[in-house]
Order: sequence, then C-alpha cells, then structure tokens
Amino acid sequence: MEASSGWFNRLYAGFVRLARTADWLGPLALRLFLAPVFILAGMNKLGHIGDVAAWFGNPDWGLGLPAPMLLAWMAALTELLGGIALLLGLGVRLVAIPLMVVMVVAAVTAHWQYGWHALPEQTLTMPWEWREDLIEEALVRKEKAVELLKAHGNYGWLTEAGNFTVLKNGIEFAATYFVMLLALLGSGGGRFVSLDYWLCRRRVGGE
Repeated sequence: MEASSGWFNRLYAGFVRLARTADWLGPLALRLFLAPVFILAGMNKLGHIGDVAAWFGNPDWGLGLPAPMLLAWMAALTELLGGIALLLGLGVRLVAIPLMVVMVVAAVTAHWQYGWHALPEQTLTMPWEWREDLIEEALVRKEKAVELLKAHGNYGWLTEAGNFTVLKNGIEFAATYFVMLLALLGSGGGRFVSLDYWLCRRRVGGE
C-alpha cells in the first residue's frame, strides 16, 4: 500500500512540475480574451460619447447617474486604455482593479434588475437566477415574434445566421469578466509574453 502511494505521489509531483511550465498560458488566454472586449467597448463609447452620457444621465430611459459626461469619459478611457494594457501585459494587476470597478458598476446599474442570465435560458445554467419571471416573459415574446416573422417575414433568411432570441440582459457577462479580471489580479500578466515579466526581469537583472 505504501509503495503504491509513493508511486502515485511521485507521479503527481511530476505532473505538477510539468503543469507549472505552462503556468503562463492561463494569464495569456485571459488577457487575449478580455483585451478586445474592453478595447472595442471603449472605442464604441468614445465614438458615441454624447449618447453614452445621455443614457448614463437620463432617469427615465437611462441609468439616472450623476455627472454623466464625466462618468462616460471615465468608463470609455478605462475600458480602452485598460484593454490595451491587458493586451500588452503592462501593469496587469493595476489595470485589473479599475476594470473590475467598471464591471461592478455596470452590473449594479444596468443589468441587476434583469437577473443573472444574459439570454432567457429555459434550462438554468446557474441556480441563483433571481428573475425567472423575465425568462418566462422573454420566451412568450420570442414565440410571438417567431410567429409574426413566419407569417409576415422571410423567416428562413432571418435565421440563416443564427436562431432568433430575446436578450434578457442580466449580469452574466459583467460577472464573468469580473471573475476573469480577479484571476489576473492574482496571477498578473504571466511569464514570457507580458511586458510586466520582462520589465521585472530587467529590473532584477539591473540590481
């Protein structure tokens, strides 16, 4: 029994050593996934900064936030510059923090009232969905929309690029990006393919 246990421990230790040689892949994958998301979001906000500010500030059809123009610029620049920094692997731990704040603000102000799921999943992928009523209502509206499109539109052409759906707009994406940024806050940009890594090596080598 002890011999077999020792063999397993050695095998597992070897596996861990091998896995550690690829520890840079996880942070790199997170950065490459998140960077274009934030860069494009920031560029889109900057290109329509007046509309974004109006949506931020309007209490009737928007978010009703104070100082909407200031917040619009802050959100746009944080996403754009933060996304570029993630792409380069520069100051990853530092830029993760304001980007996480943006995700929290987005989740609380723009998405919380719609629950968790971004799409009206009939089979819940997460057990903590708190707006199942919206899922039911979205499905009713989807069925009605499909009925109308089949009767009065070219439904085959409309669905060639994907099935028709109704956006539920919950916090799912914002929460997912927050968790990914939290992982980068802990890991940093990773070895070899981040500017942080090479700047740190140069500093240590210079000292």
